[in-house]
Amino acid sequence: SGGSDKEQAAKNVSLIGQFGVGFYSSFMLADRVEVRSRSYAEETGWVWESTGDGSFTVSETEEQIPRGTEIRLHLKDKLDEFVEPARLKFILNKYSTFVPHPIRLDGEHINNQPPIWLEPRSAVTEEQYQDFYGYLTHFPGQKPLWHLHLTADSPFQFHSILYCPDANLERMGFGRAEHGLHLCAKRILVQNDNRDLLPDYLRFLRGIVDSADLPLNVSREALQDNTVFRKMKKVITKKVLDHLDSVATESAEQYSKFYKEFGSVLREGIGEDFDHRDRLAKLLRFQSTNSSAENGLVSLAGYCERAGEQQKQIYFATGTDLNSVLRDPNLEIFRQRNLEVLVLTDPVDEYVLSTLREFQDHELISVDSDDLKLPEQETASGEDAHKTDAEDKQKSDDATPTGFDKVLSLIKESLGDRISDVRRSQRLTDSVCCLVNPKGAQSTTMQKVLQINLPDFEMSKMILEFNANAPLVKRLCELAGNEQNHAFISTCGEQLYANAMIQAGLAPNGSEMADRVQSFMMDLAKQRSSVIL
Repeated sequence: SGGSDKEQAAKNVSLIGQFGVGFYSSFMLADRVEVRSRSYAEETGWVWESTGDGSFTVSETEEQIPRGTEIRLHLKDKLDEFVEPARLKFILNKYSTFVPHPIRLDGEHINNQPPIWLEPRSAVTEEQYQDFYGYLTHFPGQKPLWHLHLTADSPFQFHSILYCPDANLERMGFGRAEHGLHLCAKRILVQNDNRDLLPDYLRFLRGIVDSADLPLNVSREALQDNTVFRKMKKVITKKVLDHLDSVATESAEQYSKFYKEFGSVLREGIGEDFDHRDRLAKLLRFQSTNSSAENGLVSLAGYCERAGEQQKQIYFATGTDLNSVLRDPNLEIFRQRNLEVLVLTDPVDEYVLSTLREFQDHELISVDSDDLKLPEQETASGEDAHKTDAEDKQKSDDATPTGFDKVLSLIKESLGDRISDVRRSQRLTDSVCCLVNPKGAQSTTMQKVLQINLPDFEMSKMILEFNANAPLVKRLCELAGNEQNHAFISTCGEQLYANAMIQAGLAPNGSEMADRVQSFMMDLAKQRSSVIL
């Protein structure tokens, strides 16, 4: 029946895929194939012959055939290149370097690269690992950052050696790494750029994977069963992350070097690999306000260990470079209270943290967010604590200068719907004012990135906070009692808002700001005397 014929055909394809890939492919080049063979126990030999049309003949020959087997390919027309020694040598080096038996071409031993991945780890020297890395990358003498020698028997048997290069070519502008891994089936190269065995965020790794369990079809290009690859990928990914954990724990210096090169690629996994997100989060590294040349980058786990029990958030600040981040007015309260803040200068870092959302029950929050919650400061317990809280509130009320509410009202009226609110700041200690994002909004830096990439994206209306104890604010409060100064206070509010935008990395209206500054300068110039005393 037609159904049984299809089933038999499918079985034949599978059979060819398992046992006859190399032999079947000979008919891609030859229009006739002969296999001439003689057993040591017999005097005569036998010849198998086929034109690849589905039939074959086997006959005894009277010719003197030496002991062993000889395969003759009668090439098709216009394929003379495959008898050229240079072409043959290239093919043998590419696909058959690791076969267990010696291959000789005109007396030259071709496959002289040993398959060290099949050896026990204890039997392979560092020199052999390095030589093999040079073979894979075509850069002899180049040293990798580290190597990982893997052997697995379950759920599938395979052997592998993976290498981490010492430099990330993507950072150097060479484009995305697309080399993949060398994939072998019983030492025979199947693919030299397989991208199915590693997640994309580990694409920088070089290496080889060899398995006898690969379900291949006749083309050696596609897979009959992708389940095998998914399971192998799962095992390899786990082993690589285990190794990175070990490096990070045992050699902070080596891991720091690795992360400097490949951290930008590794962190992509936070958004791509939900199954390993927690493990990847532990491998992330950041600069922080506690970083120095001595202790370098910090981990999220290390941050949480240093945070007090009262602190329930991990704070981060964003900007285009380290200096601009450290000048952010929002950091003032953190410096005063000696609270550590992660410093992010790459928008991808914030995307990673916003995707992660929390780490070890600590919410990840930007310092310019209205969702910010600072830990309670240590005070006396019991009645003394309540007394202290009451005293602090009284001091805060007493510190609010007369006219402060009027100043805020005038500025809010002047700015209109450009901002969502104007209020007193609890985070400023020195600066006059700062901008804060409303609850639930992303940081200013991330919103700028979204605005560039999404033309219809609108930035959140921000909150303008004022430091009631800043000398300029106190002076404005004194002037607020005279109605004639209200216009001046409103103009000052416009300029302070523009200043805050610049500090936040935003662009205020340039022409309006220039006119305002020139007006201020003219007023000041009028107050100056031209008389030389």
